[in-house]
Amino acid sequence: MTPPDQQWQNPLRDPRDKRLPRIAGPCGLTIFGVTGDLSRKKLMPAIYDLANRGLLPPGFALTGFARRDWADQDFGQVVYEAVKEHARTPFHQSVWDRLAEGIRFVPGSFDDDEAFDRLADTVKHLDAERGTGGNHAFYLSVPPSAFPTVLKQLSRSGLTDQSGDSWRRVVIEKPFGHDLESAQHLNRIVNEVFPEDSVFRIDHYLGKETVQNILALRFANQLFEPIWNSHYVDHVQITMAEDIGLGGRAGYYDGIGAARDVIQNHLLQLMALTAMEEPVSFSPQDLRAEKVKVLSATKPVGPFDETTARGQYTGGWQGGSLVPGLHEEGGFASDSITETYAAITLEVESRRWAGVPFYLRTGKRLGRRVTEIAVVFKRAPHLPFDSTMTEELGQNALVIRVQPDEGVTMRFGAKVPGTSMEVRDVTMDFGYGHAFTESSPEAYERLILDVLLGEPSLFPVNEEVELSWKILDPVLEHWAARGKPQPYKAGTWGPPSADAMLARTGRVWRRP
Repeated sequence: MTPPDQQWQNPLRDPRDKRLPRIAGPCGLTIFGVTGDLSRKKLMPAIYDLANRGLLPPGFALTGFARRDWADQDFGQVVYEAVKEHARTPFHQSVWDRLAEGIRFVPGSFDDDEAFDRLADTVKHLDAERGTGGNHAFYLSVPPSAFPTVLKQLSRSGLTDQSGDSWRRVVIEKPFGHDLESAQHLNRIVNEVFPEDSVFRIDHYLGKETVQNILALRFANQLFEPIWNSHYVDHVQITMAEDIGLGGRAGYYDGIGAARDVIQNHLLQLMALTAMEEPVSFSPQDLRAEKVKVLSATKPVGPFDETTARGQYTGGWQGGSLVPGLHEEGGFASDSITETYAAITLEVESRRWAGVPFYLRTGKRLGRRVTEIAVVFKRAPHLPFDSTMTEELGQNALVIRVQPDEGVTMRFGAKVPGTSMEVRDVTMDFGYGHAFTESSPEAYERLILDVLLGEPSLFPVNEEVELSWKILDPVLEHWAARGKPQPYKAGTWGPPSADAMLARTGRVWRRP
């Protein structure tokens, strides 16, 4: 029988052959926090989907670590149920049987030395039994307060040691700090244990197909790049709206708020991709260099009383149902000042973007669930029409829909059929679901595979994280001194102050 470490062969013989996907080499993944929702709903199903698509090696090993009195087969049943309920691809028994052979479980708490010693022994045995070759990634799906303890235990037990061509990597979920100082402290702790090129900070939005399509849209098409600047662009709106509330999430969300939860990572990363210059190549180093340039040149616009908005949802009607306000949600105090809506105005001090405001907003219990980037263009400098001909004409816009219904929409003016000259807005729409027969992989599939491949392009590094906090910290400090956020009814598009921050310059928010 062929040993496991010799069964796997990389099929990508020629890296120029795009017909064949990149497949992870011999490796294993250990998940801390396997009992949480993220692991059950996203991570375990994504691992199965990767296996189902043939992107994991035959000897792949999955190890769970948690404070549960489970044996390997108990954890295997947990994974099985998560896969059956949440996997994106069809269930195949043969794929599951092969994956289940590599499932292990180690019980213990984060401060338990013996548990981490058992984990080290488990990893060593997997190298011999499954041919994982000393290649292991550790996924910290745990609260940020547990990062230092887990990292120190990994180091103490020798789990971070690597020899020869083998590798050890760590995956860290957001939030990464709650301000610049805490982020710098966490970075120091992480880098004491893992070198920066072995640290993968997960931002699942960057794994979405449409986000990556921003680069293709801009740099593979001569149509857009010549007008992607302050000569033609009036402003940019980046929106992440959710129609759900925060019931059951008080333990995580209270005291953090919408700005820290979404703007500091997701929206600033989307802004960097939208505003960056063309990279020399799509290598991780070149992409990061351009994103860092944008973030270094980005500043919040003041005065913050007029250029930012924060709100907190109250009870109201949404989707035909009466929903509670934040203070009625379980776990939130009646005097909680945690914002559930946040909007800020930014400027990028570069030649390309001088004078173009970037408006970033996010919120819970808004009108609908949508994430989009809207590049809104200036009006034509001369319109040979009288006002009645163009009274229904807005501004041209290019809208990149990240979720749902991933795609791109262009809005422009066209003549209404008839004898009179009347111009009205129309749209051209591209949808991924209509244009391609292959469905987009789930974001965590892409990101987990990139970790196992050692492909860091979609993961923010220390400098990006710290620059993002430098941008946001002044706004957070101002809000902290201003007391309560402004209320807004569930099902609406935020507090009145959000509309006022755009109205001061004659602009309005899009209603997706």
